[in-house]
Amino acid sequence: MSEFRGPHPAAVAIVVVGVSGLAAVTLWSLAGQPTWGLDVVVAAMSLVAALAQLWWPVPGALAATLLATLSPLATPAATMGALQVAQRRRFPVAVAVAVAGVAAHVIQGQWRPNSGISQQWWLLLICASYGALLGWGALARSRRALLMSLRERARRAETEQGRRVAEARMAERRRLAREMHDVLAHRLSLVATHAGALEYRPDSSPDQIARAAGVVRAGVHQALEELRQVIGLLREQDDQLDDLETRPGLADLPGLIADAHQAGQPVRLQEEVADTGTLPAATALTAYRVVQEGLTNARKHAPGRPVEVLLRGAPGTPLLIDVRNPLPPAGADPIAPGSGLGLVGLTERVRLAGGQLDHHSTGGEFRLQARLPWPA
Repeated sequence: MSEFRGPHPAAVAIVVVGVSGLAAVTLWSLAGQPTWGLDVVVAAMSLVAALAQLWWPVPGALAATLLATLSPLATPAATMGALQVAQRRRFPVAVAVAVAGVAAHVIQGQWRPNSGISQQWWLLLICASYGALLGWGALARSRRALLMSLRERARRAETEQGRRVAEARMAERRRLAREMHDVLAHRLSLVATHAGALEYRPDSSPDQIARAAGVVRAGVHQALEELRQVIGLLREQDDQLDDLETRPGLADLPGLIADAHQAGQPVRLQEEVADTGTLPAATALTAYRVVQEGLTNARKHAPGRPVEVLLRGAPGTPLLIDVRNPLPPAGADPIAPGSGLGLVGLTERVRLAGGQLDHHSTGGEFRLQARLPWPA
């Protein structure tokens, strides 16, 4: 594994103190033996090998293991090397180093037998020690790998959650921007209608002109407020998302029709719906937007001509919205140019609501029809 990035100063200090202390005790116990000079050299070299294990576990452990064949002074460094390899390298490599350590101590026992223990018990003790070191190191390595895996999974989960939140916010901004587009287009079409009346009817009475100018002023003020809200969305002001949300429904249609009448647009609303309280709020909002878009289109392209709005449905059957108006005379110019994207966005809105939208010209009139699901 490559997660090891170098020894901590505390680890270096522990190795130096631990290996030096054990070597000093062992040297004191072996004082007076003919191999005492060799033991001193092996002790110094084993300390170097133990320190090398902190950077290069396998070479350092093998060097200490080789020294262990010569003197028991290298046993602490060799066993520590086996533990280091088990903690920081793959299990097969750790097993190979442990087997080499056992073999080195078997050779040491043959060359310099311990008078205090039999050869069989010595071999059993060495095998048990290396087995325990191998298991301890493998367990520590597995635990470290598990912790790293959990941290990585937590990091990925946090990143994924952040991405989902950002996508949800962006989707909400797009949805609210569509809402503002519908509202703003409707409001500006009313302003254009009244402004057109002022332009083409200069002979109107002062009261009529004042009333129309007041409607234009109020409409422009409302349009500016709604435009400010759209700009707030484009600036990604997250704390305003909830404040900008408006959810009109079927109960708000009379107000919409009243605005159209005030703008000089005759509208006849025919409602054949039952139990509107069971209509989902999202469906009611979509139905409202369909009617609003139909009135806006009629006001732009056929100003002053009557519009018929039909709503029919019940729980368990689709909600039908039918908006129709006579086609304008040939060659007539619309009072306000359209972008052509209103019906495109409305089609997508209805589709996302699980419904269908159709618009066509037939029999001298333009028809906008939408069918929305109404659960039972």
